[in-house]
Amino acid sequence: MFRSRSWFGANWNKPKNKFSLEHMKYLYSVLERNLTVSESNRGLLVETLRSIAEILIWGDQHDSSVFDFFLEKNMLSYFIHIMRQKNGGPSFVCVQLLQTLNILFENIRNETSLYYLLSNNQVNSIIVHKFDFSDEDVMGYYILFLKTLSLKLNKHTIHFFYNEHTNDFPLYTEAIKFFNHPESMVRIAVRTITLNVYRVQNTNMLQFIRDRTAAPYFSNLVWFIGNHILELDSCVRTDTDHQSQSRLSNLVAEHIDHLHYINDIFCLKIDDLNAVLTEHLLHKLFVPLYIFSLTPAPPTLSIATVTQNLAAVLNKVVEIEDIQQEVNNPRVSVVTAFFLLAMVFLVLTHSPLVNTLAWVIFNANNSIFKEGLVKLLDAYTDRKQFVSLGFVEPQESLERALETTLSATSSDTNISTHSEPNPTNLPTGVENSEVNRTDEEKEKMKVPDEQNVTNRPFLDTVISAMDCSDNDYLALLALCLIYAVVENTGVNREWLEKTLNSSSSCGTKCKALLVEKLLKIAYMCSTPSSRIRLVTLELNAILIQRFTRSSNNKYELSEGQHAMLTESRYHSMNVVKFYYKSEDIFLDLFEDEYNEMSKSSLNVEFLCADSTILLPPTGTPLTGIIFTRRLPCGDVEKARRAIRVFLYLRRLCHTIFGEIETLLPLTNQHNCIDIDDVLDLNNSDLIACTIIMKDGQKQRRFLVIDVQQLILVEPDLKRLGWGIAKIVGFLQDTEVAGDKDDTRCLHLTISRGGATRNQTPILSAKLVFDDYIRCMAAKQRLTKGRTKVRQKKMLQIAQILEIKEPNTEGNNAGIATSGRITLREHRPLFSTANRVPGFAAALRLGSMPSAGVSRVQIGNRGSMNCSGDGRNSPSSSSYGRHTPRRDTEGSLSSNTSRPGTRDSSPRTPRPRSEEIPLEDFRRSTSPGALSRSPANTSWRPATPSKLSLEKNNHDDGSGAYGGSIMSEGQDDKIVSSTSEETSFIADEKKSKKSSSIQTV
Repeated sequence: MFRSRSWFGANWNKPKNKFSLEHMKYLYSVLERNLTVSESNRGLLVETLRSIAEILIWGDQHDSSVFDFFLEKNMLSYFIHIMRQKNGGPSFVCVQLLQTLNILFENIRNETSLYYLLSNNQVNSIIVHKFDFSDEDVMGYYILFLKTLSLKLNKHTIHFFYNEHTNDFPLYTEAIKFFNHPESMVRIAVRTITLNVYRVQNTNMLQFIRDRTAAPYFSNLVWFIGNHILELDSCVRTDTDHQSQSRLSNLVAEHIDHLHYINDIFCLKIDDLNAVLTEHLLHKLFVPLYIFSLTPAPPTLSIATVTQNLAAVLNKVVEIEDIQQEVNNPRVSVVTAFFLLAMVFLVLTHSPLVNTLAWVIFNANNSIFKEGLVKLLDAYTDRKQFVSLGFVEPQESLERALETTLSATSSDTNISTHSEPNPTNLPTGVENSEVNRTDEEKEKMKVPDEQNVTNRPFLDTVISAMDCSDNDYLALLALCLIYAVVENTGVNREWLEKTLNSSSSCGTKCKALLVEKLLKIAYMCSTPSSRIRLVTLELNAILIQRFTRSSNNKYELSEGQHAMLTESRYHSMNVVKFYYKSEDIFLDLFEDEYNEMSKSSLNVEFLCADSTILLPPTGTPLTGIIFTRRLPCGDVEKARRAIRVFLYLRRLCHTIFGEIETLLPLTNQHNCIDIDDVLDLNNSDLIACTIIMKDGQKQRRFLVIDVQQLILVEPDLKRLGWGIAKIVGFLQDTEVAGDKDDTRCLHLTISRGGATRNQTPILSAKLVFDDYIRCMAAKQRLTKGRTKVRQKKMLQIAQILEIKEPNTEGNNAGIATSGRITLREHRPLFSTANRVPGFAAALRLGSMPSAGVSRVQIGNRGSMNCSGDGRNSPSSSSYGRHTPRRDTEGSLSSNTSRPGTRDSSPRTPRPRSEEIPLEDFRRSTSPGALSRSPANTSWRPATPSKLSLEKNNHDDGSGAYGGSIMSEGQDDKIVSSTSEETSFIADEKKSKKSSSIQTV
């Protein structure tokens, strides 16, 4: 009557709670019934494996009975059984099985559970299984599984992977077989696995690696790196037009990864391992490929070819083994060789390696290719394998070599590391007596006798590359190599100083010759037609300081060197003077270059990581190369380069000569206002405005104009008379324009200075003022403030360039021509001593010469309205830093010298005596003047409307505004200096004085 339960499938007995022991038992039953993989049950097995991993991780943290059941039923053996089936071998099930194991070992936290999983050698059985690695997913999850296991290695778990009795270590030996896998992620995982293995401090395991795997692994690794270098050099040779920068960049990044991996091995300080790695690097890569490439290339028709042809004609046998070996030895270009050696010294710090390599560069000759480096390495270690010199392919692949060594007899593998080497393994020219040396002999080997060193071809190649007659292509990389050697912490300081003070091939001391070359580069860089890049000059300046600095941190130069450096500085100064007179944007360029130079110092390791320095210098920015690492393009970039060269040489001279910089930077950032600074605005000249952003957002602010900055503030509700800076910008980066449709509006743009000048501006918005007069006052102050700031900075630059009479006519409009340079001192921006609202207005009317009351202030004698109502808010109040002063004092509230028409059209600048008297607003109390704000809406006490005017203030014509307080009876006697456009006199007064107004 009822159907069988089997109709509903296996899920009929599936527990509802998947995180329970019952669910684990159910999964076991499913696994047990499907041991044979088929097309029909593959999906079920994959889901079962995934669920087992999920519940095991939960049980490890919440219910130990789940994990106990997994171990009791030995479910891991089921995994191995499924994995070994031919139908299970394909990716569908194996991928899920490896993923399950990886998740399980990665998330398990209980050490006891981990030990149980690793017992019975079942994990090693999975490691040595021959998966189908042609499947990318299988390869990826397999190497990830090995990496996860390596992270679990420590002194307690190492015994589960390394068997001391059988000398078997499958986790390591199987992983290193993929060291040269085409996929970069696999290669990176192999490096991580090896480093995790080396970090375990187990003597027997490390001895096994040293004796059984070190030589095959490192020899094949070095050969792989060398072939990668040949590919890199081929890309450098063919990509002269910068069309393959992406590929070259990837090759350089891969090589840097190789070096850092090698350095990580050295940093573990495993002496036996480091000795083997050092020998293979020196004998199989650095000397036969890097150093050999510094020798002159053989002619097209080599001696070996000629000898072979002659022997064939004469029907004789000629011994040409040495010649043939030299011809067959590959080489890279000198540019690539410099780059490779520089990276070695920048990354590696292992003393035996870098000391030996440095000695070869500075002291060795061509005989090193025949004699080898055994003599040098004797001074550092006795743990050597005496590897033959030459960049050749290993006789066996790594996999084949591992099989050979692992299957060797125990008698062959238990050779002591410290036993005497076989004399037959010594390279050519090395006798048995040279193996054991005294300490004195080793010291002589480290610091060879100066008289015995007569030929230094490798050092001569480096020095000759510093010639920048055509360009700095080779010079930059040669400087990088010199810098890397002298700054490497692994190189012996005492030996290096003695070597630098020894005589070179030409008889001059090496250090003196290097300084001469460096100073010549600096001199050539100061010429207008120089093709030396800025990064080369910066690195050159660093090396000049390095080689001229004595032990007491003082710089020592001869008279000729001192004169040459000084002359370079003045040459660069003369080049900058040309652009000072002719370039419109010279000030912006000068400040940008100084800011960029001051941001950070040169990092040579980062520089060498840039693949573009391997390519010939280019002058087009279309390549994407930053400006300092290419030649200038166009007049603007030529001006930038000239400025930067001058600044570099100026800073270098100050450092070496002990001079103190007093004129730079042009802007002192410490005296500037920052956003959210709380400012004392008592007695400040404020102009109320509404900022309308591009998105329509409106903000009520008050405009304050400082000597160098414009500040938009909002009132501080906690303290009366104080405000908070919300928007801050430099006046010289400000652009202001009127609105044709609304005379109360200004369009304001505040750009970002420095290298970010072309990015989004700080502010680009419309400013709406309460009336036309306030709008014009703001525009005049902004325009004149910008002009004055730029004028002052141009005068500072003229003083830096030692221009006695700067001529700013023509392109630099608005900058005064003056016979002498006078720099005004900055006054403190905000002064709060004995200040109360309205104090400054009374002070100006009562005691100051040429005093005047701001019409904007008198017109709105109420205080700032916190509610943001434009009609009830004053546009200006007295401000200690911004009270009217004479032009020589740098007033913030000074008027522009370029009054225009009502539509903001420019006019001829008027004399100082006819500038607009913005502060002379005494008549604002008369009919027709600006309305006064209601007293009940103010948040500051109102300025007294009537002050004592009995004192006669006479204007001597030299005031900043050319105006003074006048009585009504004096109106017909005084000639107004204001134009019709900006006259603030009431309309009824204009008709009375129209006959006496003069317009310039």
